[in-house]
Amino acid sequence: MIDQFGRRIEYARISVTDRCNLRCRYCMPECGVEKIPHDEILTFEEILRVVKIFARLGIKKIRLTGGEPLLRKNLPALIRDIKNISGVEIVTMTTNGVLIEKFAADLIAAGIDGVNISVDTLDEKIFSSLTRRKFFANVLRGLKILLSYGKNIKLNCVPLRGVNEDDVLKLVELARENFIDLRFIELMPIGCAIDSKLEGIPTAEIFSLIESHCGKLYPAEKKFLQGPAEYFRAENFIGRIGFIDALEHKFCGTCNRIRLTAEGFLKPCLNFGIGLDVKNLLRSGVDDEKIFTAIERTIYYKPREHFFNLKNNLCDERKMYQVGG
Repeated sequence: MIDQFGRRIEYARISVTDRCNLRCRYCMPECGVEKIPHDEILTFEEILRVVKIFARLGIKKIRLTGGEPLLRKNLPALIRDIKNISGVEIVTMTTNGVLIEKFAADLIAAGIDGVNISVDTLDEKIFSSLTRRKFFANVLRGLKILLSYGKNIKLNCVPLRGVNEDDVLKLVELARENFIDLRFIELMPIGCAIDSKLEGIPTAEIFSLIESHCGKLYPAEKKFLQGPAEYFRAENFIGRIGFIDALEHKFCGTCNRIRLTAEGFLKPCLNFGIGLDVKNLLRSGVDDEKIFTAIERTIYYKPREHFFNLKNNLCDERKMYQVGG
């Protein structure tokens, strides 16, 4: 559908759980978090009901997120059922990669179209320090398995000053040698990212570093229903290098996405707390047409742009793990 500013909204990110098996310093406190009671999280049946409404509104791409989505029991079955919904053309997932080795075959069998893996470092010690867990080998094994299937793979890296600068060029070599999209994502000022005192590295600095190592980066073609990343290729690269810099260069004018939290709150913009309590509608006994109208109105009034640098009473107080990565 088209929102009030003429943007075509075709992409929904759906969190299936707030739980995670890592404790990344920019996402969760070391002690963990108070978990949402299971009966407060949308059931698979409720998620499918919402996705059918999304599809009627023109949503073509669904990305499942968390927390860590593979902690949700029977996730491949949900992927299969979403793939069978008329109008949905792409179903993908964002994961930390820890459980990929265990579930890769089931995900492929379910028909998943692509997987995003968060990989901030290729150094085991830095991984353990940043995530507060010792699962580095699991992530590497999972990545190798997915590469063997030849699926659409994206690697997400958040460059952090004094933490993983040395990994930038190591990760770039993966894009040189493999059919992957490597994306460098600017640290977002949300929740623990602020409290941790971590400092993100500006996209322009990362871009220059890569060009000094690999030569000129040339704009790469956009794929169907792609998100906000701007992609580039260097000479003799198999994969692409992408940059998501929501703060330096707002992409709000072309934003095509909405988010549904694990507890059923529809967020038209990551920055703002405004939205729609879809779970309440689902469990109040109203029919699909009333839910359709409420969701349509919420998407239509999607804010023009974010204001992460201007804190006000409209900003969402949720942490990233509560919203969906």
